[in-house]
Amino acid sequence: MTEFTLQQFEQAAEAVSQVTLETKLIYSDYLSAYTGGRVYLKPENMQRTGAYKLRGAYYKITRMTEEERARGLITASAGNHAQGVAYAAKSYGVKAVIVMPANTPLIKIERTKSYGAEVILHGDVYDEAYDYAHTLAEEKGYTFVHPFDDPDVAIGQGTIAMEIVKEKPTVDVILAPVGGGGLLLGVSALAKLINPRIEVYGVEPEGAACLKASLEAGKVVTLDHVNTIADGTAVKTPGTTIFPYLKERVDGVVTVPDEDLVVCFLDMVENHKMIVENSGLLSIAALKKMDLKDKTIVCILSGGNMDVITMSSVVQQGLIRRNRIFTVSVLLPDRPGELHRISGVLADVKANAIKVEHDQFVSINRNAAVEIRITMEAFGTDHKEEILQALREANYDPQVIRTTL
Repeated sequence: MTEFTLQQFEQAAEAVSQVTLETKLIYSDYLSAYTGGRVYLKPENMQRTGAYKLRGAYYKITRMTEEERARGLITASAGNHAQGVAYAAKSYGVKAVIVMPANTPLIKIERTKSYGAEVILHGDVYDEAYDYAHTLAEEKGYTFVHPFDDPDVAIGQGTIAMEIVKEKPTVDVILAPVGGGGLLLGVSALAKLINPRIEVYGVEPEGAACLKASLEAGKVVTLDHVNTIADGTAVKTPGTTIFPYLKERVDGVVTVPDEDLVVCFLDMVENHKMIVENSGLLSIAALKKMDLKDKTIVCILSGGNMDVITMSSVVQQGLIRRNRIFTVSVLLPDRPGELHRISGVLADVKANAIKVEHDQFVSINRNAAVEIRITMEAFGTDHKEEILQALREANYDPQVIRTTL
């Protein structure tokens, strides 16, 4: 393997500074109190094009020959790398073709087009889009820009670590989301060059943990399928070219369930007033999986490109998981005044009903029971338990139902 050098990263940092924005670290009081450490956020969700991917794409294109650029560029991407390549190609005045999975969020598709790229939707996951992009590259003669399995791309992404260490030289741990591994490699390679004591961990969704499986097997492993709401990291196979480097430089890989990402989205909105896409939240979700007391930690928020439909769904599920919204089923005698009575019980404990469903046909004997399903807002877990206890004391037997609005 060719060793990375500090000079390579310095050259990359100079190059990408022409197109990137400065994303200053943000100290999180909330996450620091939660972990017992000192947690900083690297908000690449605020980067131009909405993600860190611009760094690697632009640096790779600066390394190409004029002839390679003139043939036109092509890549496969779930969205963020697509925008990076499209923006970089526009900067150089060359053609860009982007193959994206058919389920890519609309905001990523439209923004990629807004930079002048031609977008082709193909396949259900990144790997299928990748295969088709390679086919087109061979047929049309385009120059392929890999989203992660390229040392030049990884070096471009690694400029994030240079900014982190420059701003916070006492950093102990850096957490980076993982799809194919390019960001993780770049960050870990440069961090270790600057200070070998810095620990760098990758974070994957449990439903697409291809790097963890590969590291455990000691070789590149392709998953049978991926299933995660973190579409930007829904990758079946990590980079084969960069895998040997990852084995040497990464301190470990943490996996998190999708449910944790949902709660983290609300944390970022409520505590930091930031929109972070599901893949970008992986580093935040990892905090609860690790012992980071008294450590200085930087979580890389890798992107913020999220369409409003996905956002509304995540918010709704997050409120349910944090017991801010819940539904109960109770059985009432079918006689006048019973609905008024239970409404009074709820009002006394400040429960706010947002939907009520009345089912007279739950029982053959309507005089014995009808079902009322009440969806209501609470302030959190303690308030929810207070509401349930009030219903029990009023001789109702509330059954909590896991539901959506």
